[in-house]
Amino acid sequence: MEAILKAGWGLILFTIFTLGCSSSDSEVTPDTGDTGSTSSSITAALVTTTSSNTSCSASTGVAKVVCLAEAFKATLSSSQVSTTQLTYSKANAQKWSNLPAGLSGRIGIDLGSLSDTQLAAFRDLMVALLDVSTSNEGYDEMLGNLVADDYLNTVGGGSDYGAGEYYLSFLGTPSTTGLWEILFTGHHYTQPYTFNAGKLAGVTPAFRGVEPASAVTANSKTYQPFEQERVTFAAMLTGLSTTEQATAKLSSTYSDILLGPGKDASFPTAKSGLQVGTLTAAKQALVLDAIKLYVNDLDATSATAILNMYTSELANTYVSYSGTTAVSTQNDYVRIDGPNVWIEFSYQGGVIVRNTPHPHSVWRDRTGDYGGN
Repeated sequence: MEAILKAGWGLILFTIFTLGCSSSDSEVTPDTGDTGSTSSSITAALVTTTSSNTSCSASTGVAKVVCLAEAFKATLSSSQVSTTQLTYSKANAQKWSNLPAGLSGRIGIDLGSLSDTQLAAFRDLMVALLDVSTSNEGYDEMLGNLVADDYLNTVGGGSDYGAGEYYLSFLGTPSTTGLWEILFTGHHYTQPYTFNAGKLAGVTPAFRGVEPASAVTANSKTYQPFEQERVTFAAMLTGLSTTEQATAKLSSTYSDILLGPGKDASFPTAKSGLQVGTLTAAKQALVLDAIKLYVNDLDATSATAILNMYTSELANTYVSYSGTTAVSTQNDYVRIDGPNVWIEFSYQGGVIVRNTPHPHSVWRDRTGDYGGN
């Protein structure tokens, strides 16, 4: 698999629909432009959401996740297991980044080293952990991120970019009793799952981003994995009155998120912006819509429990922003800060695709990051 990738990533034909470029690096106009997109044999192996695993079908909840994790490990060689199965420690759990793995090393096994059989077992695990019912959300959002990174590989990013540079590790032995974590991390996508005593204890910090922000196509499927979030934040902000927007607006300019990698436990002590509890029910619903786009990436059972907590805390949650309410200009920034939920969205300058903003976003939980450890 790795050899295939190094030889050219099974590049087929690409077409980026639309999108995103304006004449300066400070503005983007989604849905107007053209570029190309790409596909790799990895994303081709992952494109179906139908699990091939039958041995775990009778299990549910954490027991099913454990079963699928062990099923994946069973496809690995002994040396690959040693690379994937690591000791649980917070230091290991903190080894995520928004940078490509070539620029910020990851732990675990890279997708580029896996055979098609191993990739199928990885897919079976991830479709159990993520929502598979909504385009550009959940599993589809993850896959779209890999496709976008393949595109960066072909347009100047080189070997540091691509689906093969995403890593899976098990921190601690998968079990229905102990403390352990699944960590899947690469450029622009990190999703941890911390389990403790047979329960899901945390799913943050979860990082999302994508470059290009415009649509990419691979395997006869088009992805724009983070556009729904941008549009929903814009709807939330433009739905506010002029007075409410003035209260929500931050005085500083933000060119990136505050609580990215390495910024654990750095939540501001004071809330900024507009308290959601002061808004009409319709406007509160717009805030909740934005939160749902993060929480509902998870499987339905996990998402429901977390969303119920964030909904109960909505009145004491604050929204704030910097830049424009359209969330379409470089340095536009949005924050949702609740008793537990913390979400940031930053529209920042392009790195590989110049003159076109791309999003970075993080979902943290004030008490649930790293499962509360």
